[in-house]
Amino acid sequence: MSTDAASAAPQGPALQAPALQTMSFEHALGELEKIVAQLERGDVPLEDSIRMYERGAALKSHCEAKLKDAQLKVEQIVLGPDGPKLEPAKLER
Repeated sequence: MSTDAASAAPQGPALQAPALQTMSFEHALGELEKIVAQLERGDVPLEDSIRMYERGAALKSHCEAKLKDAQLKVEQIVLGPDGPKLEPAKLER
């Protein structure tokens, strides 16, 4: 095996990153907060910073989608005379 193949292997957070689709909001937010803290410290090499920034952008989008889903669910809950009931969300356009 050549040393070039070993150096081309993924390293850092990208190697250990779970798939976004299976992540809870809390897990994604926690990972995003860690990435932000590392980038703010400024002690990460440039290439790793770029990979971390890309992962952070994906995590941010995932968190926003999870929040939007939660918002729609909450908006569907309407308090009627018989207590809470679900109704289709009325989306603003």
